[in-house]
Amino acid sequence: MPVANINGHQMYYEIHGEGDPAICMGGWGTFCHGGDVHLARGLTDRYKTLIVDYRGIGESDDDLSVEPRMSVYADDVIQLLDHLGWSNVHFVGLVGMGACISQVVAIKRPELVRSMVNMGSWAYCDDFLHDQLSLFRDVHRDSGFLAFQKFVTVMSFLPDYYNANKDKLLGPEAGWKELNGRFQTHERLVEACLHHDIRDSMAQIRCPTLIIHAGQDLVTSPRTTLPLEHGIPGAEGVLMEEIAHVVAGKEQKIRFCEVLFDFLERH
Repeated sequence: MPVANINGHQMYYEIHGEGDPAICMGGWGTFCHGGDVHLARGLTDRYKTLIVDYRGIGESDDDLSVEPRMSVYADDVIQLLDHLGWSNVHFVGLVGMGACISQVVAIKRPELVRSMVNMGSWAYCDDFLHDQLSLFRDVHRDSGFLAFQKFVTVMSFLPDYYNANKDKLLGPEAGWKELNGRFQTHERLVEACLHHDIRDSMAQIRCPTLIIHAGQDLVTSPRTTLPLEHGIPGAEGVLMEEIAHVVAGKEQKIRFCEVLFDFLERH
């Protein structure tokens, strides 16, 4: 599988599908190594889709002397796209960090971004989000990975879905497994998230942008996503009232794909 020397580290990536170029990035994890099954159904049928391991995740290494900031992770993506010779790319950023990276790329290298989808994101961390993300880190540090996993899972899924799928959601090889045994990586990812702040620069984003507001999200709720819709020129907003932090279940995934592909196909 491909690994490239990108921005001072070895970066693992995969490309799936055919069509116009797209990149999909999630939160503190990866869609690589078989995780592409969790991509929006039909994405790789319509688009040549790039997925990556962030620094310290999966098969990507990290340079611990580099201060973890969202701009570093964005530069990783920028240099990888330059390495691949890609431009005019659809950016799909979901469940936190991937959306923030997309924002920074759209500001720094607008010619790379054909369109941008943000879900589960923020323009900056208010005190509530700052303390939530810090608490996820602290629980991992003080009580171990499995306690962190349970904490973040109950915050990310609707109760009915959690109750019906608990055995699949928890365990060493379940959700957020990429962080199991890698607390330092988690700490660095959180640090980048805490310092992310585009309030003074989001008006520079000119690509067609869709902000998806998850009505039942306990982490990145419309409180954190509405400022993006209001601050990015021409941004569209869609409220999905029954969605939590993670889109889960057949009906929710179908509805999400309808919203996603309607936007991408218009741009």
